[in-house]
Amino acid sequence: MPPLKKPEELKVKIFADGADKAGILEMYRNPLIKGFTTNPTLMRKAGITDYRAFALDILSAIKDRPISFEVFADEFDEMERQALEISRWGANVYVKIPVTNTHREPSDSLVRRLSKTGVKLNVTALMTLEQVRRIAPCLGDSPAACISLFAGRVADTGVDPIPLMSDAVRFLQGYPNIELIWASPRELLSIYHAECAGCHIITVTNDVLKKIPLIGRDLTEYSLDTVKMFYDDGRKAGYSL
Repeated sequence: MPPLKKPEELKVKIFADGADKAGILEMYRNPLIKGFTTNPTLMRKAGITDYRAFALDILSAIKDRPISFEVFADEFDEMERQALEISRWGANVYVKIPVTNTHREPSDSLVRRLSKTGVKLNVTALMTLEQVRRIAPCLGDSPAACISLFAGRVADTGVDPIPLMSDAVRFLQGYPNIELIWASPRELLSIYHAECAGCHIITVTNDVLKKIPLIGRDLTEYSLDTVKMFYDDGRKAGYSL
C-alpha cells in the first residue's frame, strides 16, 4: 500500500463545517482550511439565536475564503428573498439552497433564477446522481457554484458512496463553473476517498479535522497509546475486583 499523501499535497480542498465561532476562527488560522460551510442545524446546536448577527460577525473576520450560509425558509419565494439578502453580505458568500423543499418540490426554478442574477450558489442535501444531473443545468449561469452531495449520509444507509461521487465528478466535467462537495463525512479517511473520487471539495467538522495530526501515524505505536489510555483510565477510576 503506497504511503498516504500529506494533507497539504491533496488536490481536494478541505472546508471546515460548523457554527461554533471559536472553532471557526481556530480553523481559519489553519492554512489547510480553504473555506467554510454551516447550516441551520449546526447553528441551532451551537446556540445561535440571531442568524444575521452571527453571519456578519463571522464575515467580519473571514473575508478571503468562501463561506456558505443556508436559507431556512420552505416556500420558494421566501427562500429567494433570504438568498438575495445573504448574497449581499460579502463577495466570498455562497448561498445554500436545498435541492427540494419539505413538500418534495424541486428547487430547480429558484436555482435557475438565482443563478441568472449572479448569486453564488451551493445546492445542498443531494444524495443521488439523478439529482446532480437535474440541478447542474440550472447552475449554468452562476459565476461560481457548488453541489453538496451528502456522501456521509449515503454511507449511513449501507451504500458505498465512492462510485456515486466518481460518477458525479465525471458528469460535472461539462460544467466547469460547478465544484462538487463531498458532504457530511463521518471519518478522516473520507478526505482520501474524496481525493480518489476527484471531488473538488470536502466539508469536515472540527472534531474530525482535529484528527489530521494522526495522518501517517505508526499503527504499532498508536496501538500502544490506546493500551496506555485504557490502563490510565482504569487506574484513575479506581476500579477493583
